Amino acid sequence: MEQIPQEGRKGPSHREVPRFVGLLLAMVLMNVLLYLCLDWFFISPRSSAVDPSSCPHGYFRMGHMTNCSPWLTCEQLRTEVRQLKRVGEGAVKRVFLSEWKERKVALSRLTRLEMRDDFLHGLQMLKSLQSKHVVTLLGYCEEDNTILTEYHPLGSLSNLEETLNLSKYQHVNTWQHRLQLAMDYVGILSYLHQSPLGTRVMCDSSDLPKTLSQYLLTSNLSIVANDLDALPLVNHSSGQLVKCGHRQLHGEFVAPEQLWPYREDMPFQEELLPSYDEKVDIWKIPDVSSFLLGHVEGSDMVRFHLFDIHQACKSRIPTERPTAQDVLDTYREVLHSLRDTMMSQTREML
Repeated sequence: MEQIPQEGRKGPSHREVPRFVGLLLAMVLMNVLLYLCLDWFFISPRSSAVDPSSCPHGYFRMGHMTNCSPWLTCEQLRTEVRQLKRVGEGAVKRVFLSEWKERKVALSRLTRLEMRDDFLHGLQMLKSLQSKHVVTLLGYCEEDNTILTEYHPLGSLSNLEETLNLSKYQHVNTWQHRLQLAMDYVGILSYLHQSPLGTRVMCDSSDLPKTLSQYLLTSNLSIVANDLDALPLVNHSSGQLVKCGHRQLHGEFVAPEQLWPYREDMPFQEELLPSYDEKVDIWKIPDVSSFLLGHVEGSDMVRFHLFDIHQACKSRIPTERPTAQDVLDTYREVLHSLRDTMMSQTREML
């Protein structure tokens, strides 16, 4: 009987089976890697940042420091800190890029003596509210009217668009990261409204540019409060309310209760202006968040999902507005919901 040649038999050869299995394993591995990449992209992890509250009161840690150091004294500020150049100026302080032990730091000096009360108030707030929400205090000297804080080279939050347009940050210029920035901002308000010093109102926020200038954008692409010179106390139990500033406010950015409620021909008198509470900060959240969300792909989708909570923030009746914590909880729910939906849709396409 004639034998059938080996190569003519039907069925896979011993060499073909491993090749098929190898392709199958490669496809499985590729899908696993894609899922991991999707998790990384949608969750948008940030590099770890030092939380100054992890140090005892009166101590600080920043950057790559492994140990906590005590706040610098007047003598140390005078002898160890080298002033380099002015990088900013407001009504209360001039800010200078400086150097301490080969580290870049920010040295703030009082502009004029009549603003010293505001300067000392800001210092007291910095000392008492150290946390991940507030710029790290490194030292101070009341005798010289100086404050030393951590330096953030990206500057104030008003530089956000310019920063995210840089090539090195293009990969994080997404609705996910921008929504996280909005969560940082609302998280700061929530912290101030429930702070260890009682309910504090962010008064230096009469318009959008002024509000953005009160916050710093860190190299970690998160937000910290920087200027705490105007942070008055609200005490609902005792009926203590606030007034932001001594001049008449205008425009739709400030809450309705901050506007002059009388006839236009009636001269403004501060003592006749009704007081208000922390709900004025809530009114401004939609405007600040809209700036932070920008106009990248997906940002309008986020605005749609935040419409109801933002509409509640704009209630003309302050008591009907949500708390900052309510807004923050909603932001988190929207982020997780949209992330899960997009991950599910993307995985189905694989």
